[in-house]
Amino acid sequence: MTRAQNNGRLFVVSAPSGAGKTSLTHAVIDRLASQGQSLRFSVSYTTRKPRGNEQDGVDYHFVSRDVFEEMIARSEFLEHARVFDRYYGTGRAQTEKLLQAGHNVVLDIDWQGAQQVRAATGGVTSIFIMPPSRAELERRLRDRAADDEAAITLRMAQADEEMAHADEYDHIVTNDCFKTATEELLTLFALASR
Repeated sequence: MTRAQNNGRLFVVSAPSGAGKTSLTHAVIDRLASQGQSLRFSVSYTTRKPRGNEQDGVDYHFVSRDVFEEMIARSEFLEHARVFDRYYGTGRAQTEKLLQAGHNVVLDIDWQGAQQVRAATGGVTSIFIMPPSRAELERRLRDRAADDEAAITLRMAQADEEMAHADEYDHIVTNDCFKTATEELLTLFALASR
C-alpha cells in the first residue's frame, strides 16, 4: 500500500497500556474536527470480550478467535498481533477505503503492529507515547482499577517490552501533562499532514 497524491496520511500511535494513548488520540481527533480537519480513528478487530460500555464497531470489532484466524488466512489485516493471549488487528480494506477518500487515519496499535505497517506501507508517520516514568505508569494502571495484581504484573512486563521499541518510532511524546502532550501530538499531525 503506497500513498497516492490525494490520499490521506497514515499515522501509527503506540504506547504501553496506561500511558494515555487512546485518550490523547481521541482528544486530537476532537480538536482537529473542531477545526474542520479530518483524522479518523481506525477501529481494530479483537478476540477479547467488550469491557464496560464498549460497543462493537465503535470501540472495536469484537470477533471470535475462529473468525479472526480466518481473516488472517484471507490476508484481511494490514497488521495483526497476539497480545495477552488475544488477537488484535487492523482491517486492510477499511483503512485503504478511508485513505483513498482523503481522510488521515490513525492506528492505535502496539510495536509489533507498527513494525508490520512500516514494512508494508510507504509514508507512515509513527509516534510513541511514553509515560513519564515506569512508577507513574504502574500507578495509573492501579488507579484505573480494571485489573487484578496478576494482570498488572503482566501489563508492566509488556510495558517494558513496548518501551524498549520506542526508538523505532519517528517521534516520542512523553505524557507527563495531558494538555502538553495533546498539543505536541497536534503539532506532529499537522506537520506530517502537509
